[in-house]
Amino acid sequence: MTFREDALAGQHIVISGGAGAIGVAVTKALSDHGARVTVNDILPREEAVLRLEAAGVLKDRVQYIHADLTNHENVDQLLEQARVNFGPAHTLCCHAGMVQAAPIIEFDDGLWDQIMDVNLKAAYLLAKAGARAMLSDSVRGQIIFTTSWVGAVPWPDIAAYSASKAAMNMLMRSFSRELAAQGIRANAVAPGIVGAGMALRQWETEPDYRARASKAIPLGYLQPVESVADAFLFLCSPAASYMTGSILLVDGGCSLYPMD
Repeated sequence: MTFREDALAGQHIVISGGAGAIGVAVTKALSDHGARVTVNDILPREEAVLRLEAAGVLKDRVQYIHADLTNHENVDQLLEQARVNFGPAHTLCCHAGMVQAAPIIEFDDGLWDQIMDVNLKAAYLLAKAGARAMLSDSVRGQIIFTTSWVGAVPWPDIAAYSASKAAMNMLMRSFSRELAAQGIRANAVAPGIVGAGMALRQWETEPDYRARASKAIPLGYLQPVESVADAFLFLCSPAASYMTGSILLVDGGCSLYPMD
């Protein structure tokens, strides 16, 4: 995406799940355009830093903080530590997530709870604590949730993931509705079938999955992680300053019609 290299200068952005395949791409895009980025994940520090360095992320614009955000005390500590080096946060990206596949009637109850904790509860806790911090710091900030096209269109075998993303869409709208008058916006990025993580592994190793996914993507190819990063770059930029309560669907057309 074509933005000035200093388009995000002066911004401090916190991103959860920032050491994953998509998170690293988002972190690079934001830091390349002038933002200081606090990256959170559950990976050991050494592994996370190596991933960021391998992607060419500028060291002086990022800091990594290990924390499990399903616990509110960890969330508070993350935001406090983030503030020490980079000052008040202007944008929070609730990006951390997980997905596991199994038929809905065979899905493990414990795994369901884990997916809801990682995808939904952690996003809620980070957004709530972050919004409170913004209000305390008199920051007119933004909260961005990573949801998915499957939050509105069911995809076989990932009911828990789909349900968590549908709930996140409404959570985003609730934050947007309740905090707009206080200068805090909330939006979501909803990617399609991204060429990373489980989707990429299934695409490369499961012919049936690849055939189904190919049929579901009107543009005909897996979504590049850079396209997700571009969506975050846009939402974090002044170009999106009048957006709140919006779901930015970037899915290659997956949601246009039922795959079957």
